[in-house]
Amino acid sequence: MNAAQGAPEGAALDPDPELSLKILVAGGFGAGKTTLVGSVSEIRPLRTEERLSEAGQSVDDTGGVDSKTSTTVAMDFGRITIRDGLALYLFGTPGQDRFWFLWDDLSEGALGAVVLADTRRLQDCFPAVDYFERRAIPFLVAVNCFAEARSYGADEVSHALDLDRGIPVVLCDARDRDSGKEVLVRLVEHAGRLRSARQLDSVG
Repeated sequence: MNAAQGAPEGAALDPDPELSLKILVAGGFGAGKTTLVGSVSEIRPLRTEERLSEAGQSVDDTGGVDSKTSTTVAMDFGRITIRDGLALYLFGTPGQDRFWFLWDDLSEGALGAVVLADTRRLQDCFPAVDYFERRAIPFLVAVNCFAEARSYGADEVSHALDLDRGIPVVLCDARDRDSGKEVLVRLVEHAGRLRSARQLDSVG
């Protein structure tokens, strides 16, 4: 694949590298998806954020993220070069269930997904975990370590989410570029291992 599917028309991108991969960034409302895409992107990220309105308060649960003033209504888009010849195109999904109808289009052609988890609202990432499990899309869970949230270990989060054995859980700071890049590298490695295993199974 020479270009990521679904790149926004008119996005200011450099010439395509030898290989580009599509990655989804999913998770609950306020988990830090827009922040992660923005912190790692080497281009100016495309955002589709709108201010939270009084009308939206009746359908969007802001408990635990009361300071949040805006929300993604379509997607976030960014790009990061992992190494020479390999770039990742990042598509951040909207977190509220009223926008989940967009997920099928966004997930088309994706190598894998990062599910961002906020331990203050851990239950909010269950729908994303279920979505990627049902569609056999490789994913990992990245726990965004908010300063005001109680700290949990990766094993504790994995148990709480009832994840299948082998699904990575990593701790991160979505605001930090190096931390976010490490999450993406771990996802690419995980997806690569799964793809190799599936190929071996098909040959066997």
